[in-house]
Amino acid sequence: MRRPLALAALLLLASVPTACGGSSSTSTARAQLNWYNFPDDSGALQQAADNCTKASGGRYVVKYNKLPRAADGQRQQLVRRLAAHDKGLDILGLDVTWAAEFAQAGWIRPWAGADRDTATNDTLPASLETATWKSKLYAVPYNSNTQLLWYRDDLVPTPPTTWAQMLDAARALAKAGKPHHVEIQGAQYEGLTVWFNTLIESAGGSILNASATTPSLGAPAVKAAGIMHELATSPAADPSLANQMEDTNRLAMESGGAAFELNYPFVYPSMKANQPELFKHFRWAAYPRVYADQASRPTIGGIDLAIGAYSRHPDLAHQAALCLRNRDNQMTAALKGGLPPTLRSLYSNPELIASYPFAADILSALEHASVRPQTPAYQNISIAISHTLSPPAGINPDSAVSDMRRQISDALQSKGLIP
Repeated sequence: MRRPLALAALLLLASVPTACGGSSSTSTARAQLNWYNFPDDSGALQQAADNCTKASGGRYVVKYNKLPRAADGQRQQLVRRLAAHDKGLDILGLDVTWAAEFAQAGWIRPWAGADRDTATNDTLPASLETATWKSKLYAVPYNSNTQLLWYRDDLVPTPPTTWAQMLDAARALAKAGKPHHVEIQGAQYEGLTVWFNTLIESAGGSILNASATTPSLGAPAVKAAGIMHELATSPAADPSLANQMEDTNRLAMESGGAAFELNYPFVYPSMKANQPELFKHFRWAAYPRVYADQASRPTIGGIDLAIGAYSRHPDLAHQAALCLRNRDNQMTAALKGGLPPTLRSLYSNPELIASYPFAADILSALEHASVRPQTPAYQNISIAISHTLSPPAGINPDSAVSDMRRQISDALQSKGLIP
């Protein structure tokens, strides 16, 4: 293994104006706080880093460091460096499934006292749940994310409310020779696990039991796997379903061959910019239900900010993390980067609603959201699920659930090999 990159905190001498704006100044040491997060192309994260550096009054500089683009690569880099006790990791942008693993390993610090109170105030409960392990808060939610049903109202005047209705509509459109595909994430990766998690939770079940010690699955899992197989073997399936991820779904919808898309809000500004004619008919609705009388529970996504256990500046890092996810910076992330906020009150902000006409639907989805299994073994569990359910057209619901139960049980007990 290559030697982890050592990033030492820099001490810079800076001249800081007085708080009252007077002409006198003093010289002070400024700590460099390294913030590692996903690569943002919108400029929102860099703007947040600059805002917080300025707001610190000369106490610290936030340096935004871009992790690899793929989530697996992000986790791998952080894990390797934290395992080596790297002191240069101050603020860590964690996928919402990583908190339990990192906390159990002792790689991140718990939040307590006034910092914890600030972190939890006005924050959506589902977002806080992703950052909590063994009743302790280990990260502060930076942004959230969830999926909606996107559809074309020139093909489907009234959006379906259930999976059965959507598949029936797709079949009718196909029979009429019209665009009819349902675009969804069917490749062998985390997106496939998210699809399954959403379906099983919407069917009233869960992947693990309440204490995350054993598989739950059962009849809701069989129902979920059955829906995935039904779509994959129907006219609704895109021919490339088994290789599709979020961005290929977006492109397929923009090409005009699909009637429906299950995806994140980033598809809205993309359709507006890339296909203005189709955009005139691009609408959204709640994620389809499994049962008509049971609300859907789309899986929550997003990024949580944690403080590295070996940081030289943990107190400053806590302060900076709170700044990075404050109201102004979350608004910027939403407006520039398309990232749904974790602060509930922002969803009634007129500026957000103007850019996010679907803000109320996103908030409703987040308030009913499901969380992926919270366990240090999550990565192995996710791999077991995505391998078992790939390709979706080959799913045998009963045997697939049986296989997943065995593999998940092994993962929880650190037995066996991941697929």
